[in-house]
Amino acid sequence: MPTYLEPTQESGRAFFIRGIPGSVVMLNLLRFRATADYSATPELAPRSPMTGEDAYRLYMLHTLPHLERSGGKLLFYGRGGQFLIGPLEERWDAAMLVQQESTAAFMAFASNREYLSGIGHRTAALEDSRLLPIQEVAW
Repeated sequence: MPTYLEPTQESGRAFFIRGIPGSVVMLNLLRFRATADYSATPELAPRSPMTGEDAYRLYMLHTLPHLERSGGKLLFYGRGGQFLIGPLEERWDAAMLVQQESTAAFMAFASNREYLSGIGHRTAALEDSRLLPIQEVAW
Protein backbone atom coordinates (compact mmCIF):
# COMPACT_ATOMS: atom_id res chain seq x y z
CA MET A 1 0.00 0.00 0.00
CA PRO A 2 1.53 3.35 -0.99
CA THR A 3 2.32 5.99 1.62
CA TYR A 4 2.11 9.74 1.22
CA LEU A 5 4.54 12.03 3.01
CA GLU A 6 5.20 14.79 0.46
CA PRO A 7 3.14 16.50 -2.25
CA THR A 8 3.82 15.53 -5.84
CA GLN A 9 4.44 18.06 -8.60
CA GLU A 10 0.97 17.28 -9.96
CA SER A 11 -0.78 17.77 -6.62
CA GLY A 12 1.15 20.99 -5.96
CA ARG A 13 0.22 22.34 -9.37
CA ALA A 14 -3.45 21.39 -8.86
CA PHE A 15 -3.46 23.13 -5.46
CA PHE A 16 -2.00 26.30 -6.95
CA ILE A 17 -4.35 26.25 -9.98
CA ARG A 18 -7.35 25.70 -7.71
CA GLY A 19 -6.93 29.34 -6.71
CA ILE A 20 -8.64 29.21 -3.34
CA PRO A 21 -9.64 32.79 -2.50
CA GLY A 22 -9.01 33.98 1.04
CA SER A 23 -7.93 31.71 3.85
CA VAL A 24 -7.30 28.00 3.46
CA VAL A 25 -7.56 25.33 6.15
CA MET A 26 -5.38 22.25 5.86
CA LEU A 27 -6.80 19.01 7.22
CA ASN A 28 -3.87 16.80 8.26
CA LEU A 29 -4.32 13.11 8.99
CA LEU A 30 -1.24 11.60 10.62
CA ARG A 31 -0.07 8.03 11.22
CA PHE A 32 3.03 7.83 13.40
CA ARG A 33 5.87 5.34 13.22
CA ALA A 34 6.31 3.19 16.32
CA THR A 35 9.94 4.42 16.43
CA ALA A 36 11.02 7.60 14.65
CA ASP A 37 13.31 6.99 11.66
CA TYR A 38 16.02 9.65 11.38
CA SER A 39 18.04 7.83 8.72
CA ALA A 40 17.37 10.60 6.17
CA THR A 41 18.34 13.38 8.61
CA PRO A 42 20.82 11.97 11.16
CA GLU A 43 21.85 15.52 12.14
CA LEU A 44 18.39 15.96 13.74
CA ALA A 45 18.36 12.57 15.47
CA PRO A 46 17.93 12.57 19.24
CA ARG A 47 20.50 10.84 21.45
CA SER A 48 18.15 7.94 22.17
CA PRO A 49 15.29 6.42 20.15
CA MET A 50 11.89 8.04 20.43
CA THR A 51 8.40 7.35 19.17
CA GLY A 52 7.08 8.88 15.99
CA GLU A 53 4.61 10.88 18.06
CA ASP A 54 7.45 12.36 20.11
CA ALA A 55 9.36 13.21 16.93
CA TYR A 56 6.24 14.91 15.58
CA ARG A 57 6.06 16.95 18.79
CA LEU A 58 9.63 18.16 18.04
CA TYR A 59 8.49 19.03 14.51
CA MET A 60 5.57 21.08 15.85
CA LEU A 61 7.74 22.89 18.41
CA HIS A 62 10.04 23.86 15.55
CA THR A 63 7.19 24.68 13.14
CA LEU A 64 4.72 26.73 15.19
CA PRO A 65 6.84 29.93 15.38
CA HIS A 66 7.34 29.85 11.59
CA LEU A 67 3.65 29.16 11.04
CA GLU A 68 2.60 32.06 13.25
CA ARG A 69 5.11 34.46 11.63
CA SER A 70 3.62 33.56 8.25
CA GLY A 71 0.13 34.51 9.45
CA GLY A 72 -0.98 30.92 10.01
CA LYS A 73 -2.37 29.29 13.10
CA LEU A 74 -3.05 25.88 14.54
CA LEU A 75 -6.81 25.57 14.91
CA PHE A 76 -7.03 22.03 16.27
CA TYR A 77 -4.88 19.02 17.13
CA GLY A 78 -6.40 15.82 18.43
CA ARG A 79 -5.84 12.08 18.76
CA GLY A 80 -7.47 9.83 16.25
CA GLY A 81 -8.10 6.11 15.92
CA GLN A 82 -10.26 3.98 13.71
CA PHE A 83 -13.00 5.48 11.57
CA LEU A 84 -16.62 5.40 12.68
CA ILE A 85 -17.48 5.54 8.97
CA GLY A 86 -14.69 4.29 6.78
CA PRO A 87 -12.36 1.33 6.31
CA LEU A 88 -12.00 -0.64 9.56
CA GLU A 89 -8.35 -1.47 8.79
CA GLU A 90 -7.45 2.21 8.33
CA ARG A 91 -6.46 4.30 11.32
CA TRP A 92 -5.06 7.77 11.85
CA ASP A 93 -3.24 8.54 15.08
CA ALA A 94 -3.91 12.27 14.97
CA ALA A 95 -5.84 14.91 13.06
CA MET A 96 -4.88 18.56 12.79
CA LEU A 97 -6.41 21.68 11.28
CA VAL A 98 -4.04 24.50 10.28
CA GLN A 99 -5.26 27.79 8.81
CA GLN A 100 -3.28 30.06 6.51
CA GLU A 101 -4.35 33.53 5.37
CA SER A 102 -4.05 32.53 1.71
CA THR A 103 -2.65 29.97 -0.68
CA ALA A 104 0.29 32.31 -1.30
CA ALA A 105 0.98 32.54 2.46
CA PHE A 106 0.91 28.75 2.69
CA MET A 107 3.31 28.39 -0.23
CA ALA A 108 5.68 30.97 1.32
CA PHE A 109 5.55 29.16 4.66
CA ALA A 110 6.10 25.73 3.07
CA SER A 111 9.17 26.95 1.18
CA ASN A 112 10.73 28.94 4.05
CA ARG A 113 14.31 27.75 4.53
CA GLU A 114 14.23 28.09 8.32
CA TYR A 115 11.02 26.05 8.53
CA LEU A 116 12.43 23.42 6.17
CA SER A 117 15.52 22.99 8.39
CA GLY A 118 13.35 21.04 10.86
CA ILE A 119 11.13 19.11 8.46
CA GLY A 120 13.27 16.01 9.05
CA HIS A 121 11.42 15.57 12.37
CA ARG A 122 8.17 15.24 10.39
CA THR A 123 9.68 12.72 7.98
CA ALA A 124 11.15 10.72 10.87
CA ALA A 125 7.83 10.76 12.72
CA LEU A 126 5.34 9.77 10.05
CA GLU A 127 4.51 6.39 8.60
CA ASP A 128 1.81 7.95 6.40
CA SER A 129 -0.19 11.17 6.09
CA ARG A 130 -2.88 13.00 4.17
CA LEU A 131 -3.17 16.75 3.61
CA LEU A 132 -6.46 18.13 2.32
CA PRO A 133 -6.77 21.88 1.55
CA ILE A 134 -10.25 23.02 2.57
CA GLN A 135 -12.01 26.14 1.37
CA GLU A 136 -14.75 27.60 3.57
CA VAL A 137 -18.14 27.77 1.87
CA ALA A 138 -20.93 30.07 3.01
CA TRP A 139 -24.31 28.39 3.36
